[in-house]
Amino acid sequence: MKTKMVAMVLIFLEIFGVVPRQVYATGDDKKKDPGEIGNRRVAHRSMISEEKEIAIGKQYASEIDKSAKIMTDPVINEYVNRVSQNIARNSDLNIPLTVKVIDSPGINAFALPGGFLYVNSGLLLEADSESQIAGVIAHEIAHVAARHWASQMTKATLARLATMPLLFIPMGYAVYYGIMEAYMNGIPLVFLKFSRDDEAEADYLGLQYLYKSGYDPQSYTEIFSKVIQEERQSPGSVPKIFMDHPPTPDRMLSIDQEMKQILPAMPQYLVSTSEFDDVKARLETLVTAKRKSDKQENNPTLKKREGSEVPGDDKTQQDKNKDDKKDNPPVLRRRDD
Repeated sequence: MKTKMVAMVLIFLEIFGVVPRQVYATGDDKKKDPGEIGNRRVAHRSMISEEKEIAIGKQYASEIDKSAKIMTDPVINEYVNRVSQNIARNSDLNIPLTVKVIDSPGINAFALPGGFLYVNSGLLLEADSESQIAGVIAHEIAHVAARHWASQMTKATLARLATMPLLFIPMGYAVYYGIMEAYMNGIPLVFLKFSRDDEAEADYLGLQYLYKSGYDPQSYTEIFSKVIQEERQSPGSVPKIFMDHPPTPDRMLSIDQEMKQILPAMPQYLVSTSEFDDVKARLETLVTAKRKSDKQENNPTLKKREGSEVPGDDKTQQDKNKDDKKDNPPVLRRRDD
């Protein structure tokens, strides 16, 4: 109970800017050492249990599965899942990761609380290499590993409760915790935008996960460059998730400095694979076929109305009746004398 009380106090202190988040989020400097990945704690403290966070993410995922166009191609799904699971194994994530591909354009991916990752098919089509895909996935896994969603929800809840007179009435911890739990249950299942600090930390951790998985860390900035280029060529085309915290030059410079400071040079990196090329070509074929199919289904169908004259046909209806009679066999009638 004392541990939970200390956690609650530290969260309050963070909200009001008394204690920097890194003091209790990391506990030591292991966060700066990629060699300690998996043996360190990067998750932020939260009043929401990990089990509850997974349950919330599962419920939200079921809603997305109903509304989004989930790709069912086994080859594409297996490839994206394998790349994602490899990064998850080389991260600080300690919960299962569920991966699905959405049939949607644009360089985008997002992770729900509790380890539910969705990757846009547009990311595969726009990426030039497997390492670029891995970079975006690593960033999203970092959000889940650090429990940014649960932390945001906790801070928002405590901030609201701080304005209630209830907090200033002496009571036992058990009573207070029960009231807080009931209050959190009433919060709508929506995403809070990640703060710039959260995005910076996801960059910091994601870069390490990418490196630990054997990929070229330089690809992390390459995919961001493609996002900037896409927005310049077609304003408004970049997904909102990037526009909330855009890959600005300052952010990319910070990532570049972190690569030099915390990532020892490797003799070689994985940039791409022939499988990436095969999967991308397969996806392009599927997208092209789908577009043709949709176009054919949407084409208008002309139907001939009975009794209407065909343009260019100068015969009158009376002439047509005569022609019809000509085609009929002759009928002999008896003449009465």
